[in-house]
Amino acid sequence: MTQPARPVHGLRRALVLGAPAALAALTAAGLPTGAAALPPRRLVFPRDHGAHPELRTEWWYITGHAESGGRRFGFQVTFFRSRVDGTQALKSRLAARQLLFAHAAITDLAGQRLWHDQRIAREGPGGARAATQDTDLLVDGWSLRRDPASGHYHARIRGDALAMDLRFEPTQALLLQGREGLSRKGPQPEQASYYYSLPQLAARGELGFQSERFAVTGKAWLDHEWSEALLHPEAVGWDWIGMNYHDGSALTAFRLRRRDGSTLWSGGSFRTRNSRGVQTFIAGPGEVEFSPQRFWTSPLSRARYPVEWIVRTPADFYTVRALLDAQEMDSRASTGALYWEGLSELVDSNGQPVGLGYLEMTGYAAPLRL
Repeated sequence: MTQPARPVHGLRRALVLGAPAALAALTAAGLPTGAAALPPRRLVFPRDHGAHPELRTEWWYITGHAESGGRRFGFQVTFFRSRVDGTQALKSRLAARQLLFAHAAITDLAGQRLWHDQRIAREGPGGARAATQDTDLLVDGWSLRRDPASGHYHARIRGDALAMDLRFEPTQALLLQGREGLSRKGPQPEQASYYYSLPQLAARGELGFQSERFAVTGKAWLDHEWSEALLHPEAVGWDWIGMNYHDGSALTAFRLRRRDGSTLWSGGSFRTRNSRGVQTFIAGPGEVEFSPQRFWTSPLSRARYPVEWIVRTPADFYTVRALLDAQEMDSRASTGALYWEGLSELVDSNGQPVGLGYLEMTGYAAPLRL
C-alpha cells in the first residue's frame, strides 16, 4: 500500500464526530467539550448540499465500483470540514477558522493493491473552500462540485499516487437517513447528525495510478453528513456499510462499538425497488446486528479486522465480504488513526450476490479519541 505523500486527515466517519488527532489538538486550543442536541429540521435543497460552517464537523463522501475492459476497481473520494472554535473570534484573514481535508483511494482488484493519497488546507484566500449554497469543494487543487442545472457531481483528483476524473449522475431521489434526515449515533440525543445519501449514482470517467489510466463506468454512493456531536464515552469505533444492489435497491447499516466488541448503538436504512414501487425503511435501535465471521491481520498495524460479516437487518440476513483484505488506511501522519475501508460484496441469505459497496471499520488498531 502506498503511503500518502502529504500528511492529512483521512478518516471519513471521524466526523460522526470529528477528526481524532487533528481535533484533539484543536480541543487544546479552545474547542468545547460538550454539544447540544441537534433539533429536527427540514433539509432544504440545494442549500443543504453546501457546507454548514456553524456546526463542528462535516463530510461529503463518495464510494463506488467501476470496470474497464473487465478490470474491476473500487474508489473513494472524501472531503471533510472541521470548524476550529478557538479561532472564531480572531480578526486576521489568515486565521484557520475552518480546516478542510480531502482523501482519495483506488482499490485495484487485479493488482491486489490499494492506492491512496491525502490533502489538507485551511479555508481562506488562496487556500481551500467549502461553499455554503451548494456542493463546491476545493482542497489543494482537488475538487468536488455539483452542477446546479443537472444535479451531476464532478470529482477531480490529481495526487502523487493516483488520479481520478469522475462524473456522477443521480438516478434516484435523495435518501434521508434517520428521522427525516436527523440520524442518531448514540444513546444520548446530542449524539446525532444531519445525514442524507444518494445511492445508485451512475459513474463514468477515468481512474489512474502510476502511469496507467483507465476509462471506467460503474455505480457510486454519496453520503453528506454534518454534526456538532461527539462519540459516546463508551464507543471505541464503528462498523458501517453502504451497498448498492444490482436491482437498484440500497442498504445502509452501522453500529457504534464498545471496547469488548458489543454494540452500543446501531441503525440504518433500506430502500427497495420492486413491483410495488420504491419503499424506504428506517431501522430502529436493535434492528441491525453485526457478527464477525473471518479476520485479517494487518502487517502494518497488527490490527485484526473482521473482513467478512453476517449483518442482520430488517430486510434480510446478509454476508458482507471484502473483495480485497488489504484495504487498511494509514492516516497516522495527521489523525493518528489507522482504519479499514474498502470495496466489498453483499450476499443475501440464499447465497446470491445481490450488491456491491463499501465496508468501513474503525477503532481496531486503537480506540478513537475524539
